[in-house]
Amino acid sequence: MITSQILHKTLKDNFGFEKFRVNQEQVINAILSGQDALAIMPTGGGKSICFQLPALLLSGITIVISPLIALMKDQVDSLKANGIAACFINSTQTEIERQSHFDSLRDNKVKLVYVAPESLSYLENLFSQISISLIAIDEAHCISSWGHDFRPAYTNLGYLKKRFPSTPVLALTATADKATRKDISKQLSLKKPMSFISSFDRKNLSLEVRPALDRVKQIIDFISNKPSESGIIYCLSRKTTEELAEKLQKAGIKAKAYHAGFDNSIRSRTQDDFINDDCQVVCATIAFGMGIDKSNVRWVIHYNLPKNIEGYYQEIGRAGRDGLPSETILFESYGDVIQLQKFASQGLNAEVQLAKLERMKQYADALSCRRKILLSYFGELVTENCGNCDICKSPPDFFDGTIIAQKVLSAIIRLKESEPLPVIVDFLRGSKNSYIFEKEYQNLKTYGAAADISWYDCNQYIIQLINQGYCEIAFHQQNNIRLTSLAREVLFEGEKVQLTTVQKNILEKTGSKDLKTKPAANSLFEKLRKLRYEISKEENVPAYVIFSDAALRQMENKRPMSDAEMIAIDGVGKAKLEKYGDAFINIIIEFQKNKTVKPKKEAGTYKETLLLFQSGLTVDKIALKRKLGLGTIISHLAKLYLDGETLDLHQFVSKQEVKLIYDAHLILEKTTALKPYFDYLEEKLGYDKIRLALAIIEKENRPT
Repeated sequence: MITSQILHKTLKDNFGFEKFRVNQEQVINAILSGQDALAIMPTGGGKSICFQLPALLLSGITIVISPLIALMKDQVDSLKANGIAACFINSTQTEIERQSHFDSLRDNKVKLVYVAPESLSYLENLFSQISISLIAIDEAHCISSWGHDFRPAYTNLGYLKKRFPSTPVLALTATADKATRKDISKQLSLKKPMSFISSFDRKNLSLEVRPALDRVKQIIDFISNKPSESGIIYCLSRKTTEELAEKLQKAGIKAKAYHAGFDNSIRSRTQDDFINDDCQVVCATIAFGMGIDKSNVRWVIHYNLPKNIEGYYQEIGRAGRDGLPSETILFESYGDVIQLQKFASQGLNAEVQLAKLERMKQYADALSCRRKILLSYFGELVTENCGNCDICKSPPDFFDGTIIAQKVLSAIIRLKESEPLPVIVDFLRGSKNSYIFEKEYQNLKTYGAAADISWYDCNQYIIQLINQGYCEIAFHQQNNIRLTSLAREVLFEGEKVQLTTVQKNILEKTGSKDLKTKPAANSLFEKLRKLRYEISKEENVPAYVIFSDAALRQMENKRPMSDAEMIAIDGVGKAKLEKYGDAFINIIIEFQKNKTVKPKKEAGTYKETLLLFQSGLTVDKIALKRKLGLGTIISHLAKLYLDGETLDLHQFVSKQEVKLIYDAHLILEKTTALKPYFDYLEEKLGYDKIRLALAIIEKENRPT
């Protein structure tokens, strides 16, 4: 029997992590029990562990269906860096290379094999010669025409379950609405699959929409403040990617264009340069990104409006996969909407795709918390605003819109949740058109209940209610508007609804100023980053395969100087400790020796402060008795708290104040300097409170 203890040991030994992320362990247990499963996890949520870890514990081979060659190579490189035997098979390899992999599979020397759906035929002759323990299908949304990235080659994958009925199949994707999830299970012939839907909330991503005015200047200003940070700019057309890359190059930025029109060798070189940190910025069409497992992308910009929320959310999810604060910016223009409407009307499932485009535009035009809109789109209802989007940071004026909301939600009920948004607006305004009279809607209660509101405003208020999660669009049911569980609270339980006055021109909004976040050239992080880059060049793998930015940040903060301390860092397993541990430890030791530091106070001075505090003296009296500044005594208490002493710091700084500092902590990229918090909070909290709050935050976020 495989216990939780065995799973955690495997996780640490092979992948370097102490704890599972949300739903990972449950998905793994389902697979180990032989169940089919559907796992919906946001980009950076740890999907790969869900099949890579059980592959190590199962006796046979795990087949991973993956759409892009680059993604396969990336994941195989990462597995090998962790000492795990894996390979990929595709059409770019020579017959000799493929034969070598076939032999390794027959001899059970490989635990995981990656293959594209188009290349499954290569394994056909092997199926009867190898034991297959698990089939994992990544980017499973590609199988559904309801989804945002339909790929015909995926539609043939249903036969795998029929051919291997007793082998568990795991379908994984980062973005899938309700209709797409249902379609995935049906098309893959999954047998009573267990569904695991992780939170879509990527708290580390800031969300911002800006008017598309002088985009190039805005982008250059933004990137200039981040000289060491990688980012992706998504563009609607191939021409735009090339023109924008050229303009960035002229501004001294290492940028390249990427689109499907380029020769394969050019695309591969651009992609390699980006993942190896030799190119800072890639200006790309949506063809770029799905195959990139680069964990240290710090920002994503959309030069044009995306065509749907699924694609947008997956694309911004390529930033901050390591969990560190990352930024996203979307530029909106009316011209983009017209062009995208034209594309959508000519494509597959035109009606659905046009509706999804309209939903995307509604998101960009929104006047309420953007994260709530994204989460409600995927069926995740939250009531608290995020505090990390442009709307939350600069909120519009709200008014009590409860009566309007009650009228709208009542109308949806009267119409039996069977009509789209335009019909609901007509019904509420008492329109006398043929459709209303044909359905005899004029005889229903609430007909004309909002006759005093203009059509445009009424439409916008309903969009706000959708954005706040009180109702939703059923794209797979003629775009009908349906109520969510939150609607009942408004209709029957006295829940108040805040709406905002409709703005006629969303493009009058001004973008927020970029925070200057240039890293210190001689910081320990930069020295560790340089070492990582040098090792990656020697081993010909992406730098983040060696260690993620998050691991380097932990090393910078914890300063591990022994094997025991180094292996406690998240992302450092046995294989990586053995391969890279000494080199990184030596850099840290050297940095500690050479850096200029103030002489440390003797431990006794902290002990003396502790004894006086425990005796009941106030901090003011301790400072007076010890002839030290109040700030020094506060710093003693913070240090003692971090070193494990039982102290109640909340008597000096409230939980609400700690929350304010924590939110700023994410915005300011977890800086430990006090002044940025003092300035950011407009001097509302003093330095002593900030120092103590940071101590609480650091201790609460330490790995257990």
